[in-house]
Amino acid sequence: MRVLMDAGPWLPVPPDGYGGLENVVATLTAELRARGHTVVLAASGDSPLAADGLVSAFRTGRFDVLGAPYAEVVGIAHAHALAVAEAATGGGFDLVHTHLEVVGPAVLGALGPAAPPVLQTLHWDLRRNADFYERFDGRGRVFFAGVSDSQVARGPERLRRQTLAAIPLAVPVDGPPPLPLGQRDDAVLVLARVCALKGSDTAVRAARAAGVPVVLAGPVGPLPDRAALDAALATPGHPALSHPDVAWFLDAVDPLLDGVHARWVGGVSGAAKADLLRRARALLTPIRWEEPGGTAVCEALVAGTPVVGTPRGCLPALVDDGRTGFLRDDEAGLAAALTRLGEIDPRACAEDARRRFAPAVMAGAYERVYAEVLRRARVRTLRGPGAPRSRVPAR
Repeated sequence: MRVLMDAGPWLPVPPDGYGGLENVVATLTAELRARGHTVVLAASGDSPLAADGLVSAFRTGRFDVLGAPYAEVVGIAHAHALAVAEAATGGGFDLVHTHLEVVGPAVLGALGPAAPPVLQTLHWDLRRNADFYERFDGRGRVFFAGVSDSQVARGPERLRRQTLAAIPLAVPVDGPPPLPLGQRDDAVLVLARVCALKGSDTAVRAARAAGVPVVLAGPVGPLPDRAALDAALATPGHPALSHPDVAWFLDAVDPLLDGVHARWVGGVSGAAKADLLRRARALLTPIRWEEPGGTAVCEALVAGTPVVGTPRGCLPALVDDGRTGFLRDDEAGLAAALTRLGEIDPRACAEDARRRFAPAVMAGAYERVYAEVLRRARVRTLRGPGAPRSRVPAR
């Protein structure tokens, strides 16, 4: 097949640090190409991923302005979507696979019947932008895939009717064998944006109560690390200072950090991230939202690192409580779980994860969904635009 893979304009693919969506796109693109498909990437111009072409509206990713007011951001998403639309109508593609929230299906769905069919992967909590998704009609040409059953179940009824599958995320599984707990660092790791929804403050307090060090690895709003934060604070009127995550960090998390038992190391990627995951005693993820996919959870388990978190969103489907980690509802429970990490076998974590979250598993699932999208689009074309549209069964 010839696929146009749209990652959006926000971060390069793969990202240099934070970027779960972009990491998923990188993993899927590489695996599809290895299976013989032609994949052209639509992303920021600084994306280093090997692909069969690159479509971009911006030379570099625009994540730095993503938290700005709507009027300052909306044009970026649409400029990127226009570039994707132009490529889609003239590139001989069988299918467009977009990961760009709202704007992707809206623009691509408006292209008309001559354009290739579209699949959008839903990477976020579907209560967000429900006004769009509960009204959008793909008209037999635009379909959706979720990343977990729990995510899809929260979506509007019309969106569920157009959703063909829930395909769990994949991560690279070809790393070294997991380290035994006795060879790991003492610290537990939080690998996520430092923000209220990710429970970064809860993580620090729970680790302190358990008597274990904690490392926070991830950006604060658009700021990748402490140096960037300090520079922003020293610049009157710096746009990052109006970002809600920055204000929350300064108020709720920064006072808890001492640089020894609780540290923020900024965003990490590549070998540095892999080393942190492999050496951590656990991944701590006390989320306060219905996590749709859980890329960091998959990465940790593949590395043989147990996961301690709250049982929300996809986490109960990813973590086998008592075997590959612990799921607890409150801060006291999380702290108690951190004292029981010796009960978890890193080899069991890795064996289970490398079977479930391998790129080949995700790519195979998408191949089947792509085939179903093309089948339904052909049926629609044969019936003509005035024919009754088939209904996607509700999940």
